[in-house]
Amino acid sequence: MGKFSSYNNYDFAPITEIEGYDNHAFGSLEEIITELNSAVLRKKEQENKNPLVVSLDLYPGVNKSAIMEIAKRLRTDEIIDIENAAKSEQERFEEFKDFITDDRVFGVICHKKPESFYDESKRLLLSKEISEKDGIVVLVGFATELFAKSDIHVFCDISRWEIQLRYRAGMSNWNCSNNDAPLLTKYKIGYFIEWRLADRYKRSHFDDMDYVIDANRNENPKMVTGEAFLAGLKAVSTRPFRMEPYFDPGVWGGKWMQNMLGVGQEEKNLAWCFDGVPEENAINLGYGDNVLQFPTTDVTLYCPRQLLGERVHGRYGAEFPIRFDFLDTIGGENLSLQVHPLTEYIQDQFGMHYTQDESYYILDVDEEKQNYVYLGVKTDVDKEQVARDLKAAEKGELSFPAEKYVNKIPVKKHDHLLIPAGTVHCSGEGCMVLEISSTPYIFTFKLWDWGRVGLDGIPRPIHVDHGLNNIQWDRDTEYVYRELVHQEKTIAEGHGYTVERTGLHSREPIEVMRYSIDRPLDIDSDDSVIQGNLVNGREAAIESCDGSFPPLTVHYAESFIIPASVGKFRLVPKDNDVMVILASIRK
Repeated sequence: MGKFSSYNNYDFAPITEIEGYDNHAFGSLEEIITELNSAVLRKKEQENKNPLVVSLDLYPGVNKSAIMEIAKRLRTDEIIDIENAAKSEQERFEEFKDFITDDRVFGVICHKKPESFYDESKRLLLSKEISEKDGIVVLVGFATELFAKSDIHVFCDISRWEIQLRYRAGMSNWNCSNNDAPLLTKYKIGYFIEWRLADRYKRSHFDDMDYVIDANRNENPKMVTGEAFLAGLKAVSTRPFRMEPYFDPGVWGGKWMQNMLGVGQEEKNLAWCFDGVPEENAINLGYGDNVLQFPTTDVTLYCPRQLLGERVHGRYGAEFPIRFDFLDTIGGENLSLQVHPLTEYIQDQFGMHYTQDESYYILDVDEEKQNYVYLGVKTDVDKEQVARDLKAAEKGELSFPAEKYVNKIPVKKHDHLLIPAGTVHCSGEGCMVLEISSTPYIFTFKLWDWGRVGLDGIPRPIHVDHGLNNIQWDRDTEYVYRELVHQEKTIAEGHGYTVERTGLHSREPIEVMRYSIDRPLDIDSDDSVIQGNLVNGREAAIESCDGSFPPLTVHYAESFIIPASVGKFRLVPKDNDVMVILASIRK
């Protein structure tokens, strides 16, 4: 493996400072309990309500036992676990079976409401009982507001990545006994059902949250007032920001991130870095001396127009449409050979309204070897034979001869390859890929995984039937070279700057621009959220043209988001040979 030099300046815990709310944050369990007890007394004195209802409202995945310990230390006459009114596990699995499906990986996006988790007669009965209580009543569980309008509403939030870590550690799905279920099963139930219902509920209750608890760390919960929490979300939606990255090993993982970023030294390899996936990443909000972590989806749900822009919000709704992540095969192995579903297929089969068009930006390569990306089928390939060989390989009857059927495209540093849905593809070993794609990242149909098993020792899921239903056989050698590789086009240049369009295929919504600059350059967001990465150079800054937001410093390989509300901004190089990739939704 070739040698790589590192700047050693990657920020693993970026913080967005929220000014004016230093005394609104509570950085320890004792401070949280003291503040909530004071709030109860204030509310009682001001309104003399009976009952006075305090709710500790839990996003699925929050440790209920830890929150129950908080409840026990509050001034209360009674604590009620509302989840006792949940439908039985068997009833819920029966009700949601069409969304869970029998597939190891894929379900169907659930359209139901949070009420579906609860037995309606039990819910109504418990609501009546609560209304007839005397004194201070504390409710604990998911969706407390379905049972009573609380006088003090405390929402306990958690990021999706932390939920996944808890799944791995043995946590079950919400009110389930599936602790020992495969991670893929738990994730599927979370992704397709629980998180959909919970986000709908959360979105409808942002404005009535009196407090929000950062429940990502059981041993060290922190809390902020609802006012300060919403002020933080609004602030993030109006300035450039970064999210907290996370890294994960994989069967094909490499060594570039370990060597270049100095992370994950305890791991055998690192396959992925996710620092540009708002559905799963978290944001760190600084309130004075306290830093609290919340899901970035909160910004998308609460401030979609400011974050996304009017035209992007009009197309995608309150969903973040651009995803950045790293795929490291330097010192590793080929990714799985795969294809993503066509738009009509993902809509019909999985209830998702847009698909995963993507591209590979080659951030770096192992220069001691020849490096390739597998892309598109070879011209005049026999698709019936391909299908037979894929199905035989799926059964273990042969090793699929990928190079016989799929183009191997030589790549070098800073190449950009376009991969519209339906195109067979994968990165070969020796590449550090910045993957730029639409957000429904779970919908990858693996065709061939080179005979490997997962880190858990279980064969990784293969989806040959799904894949064959989506492979576009006209994406052949000529098509690939004509439309998918070396599509760079210089669109502007002048003293100290060059602007190139490196990624825009007619079937894809994401436009990618590369800015090579050695002087400040003004850019307009053009009413689209932008996701970017510093792909060359030690450091750059994103500054306001009118002083409306504080500058954001970004370092090599860091991804960042520029909300559409920023409008015009300035890229400022802090080093020689600065190159920045900016991806937006085209008009």
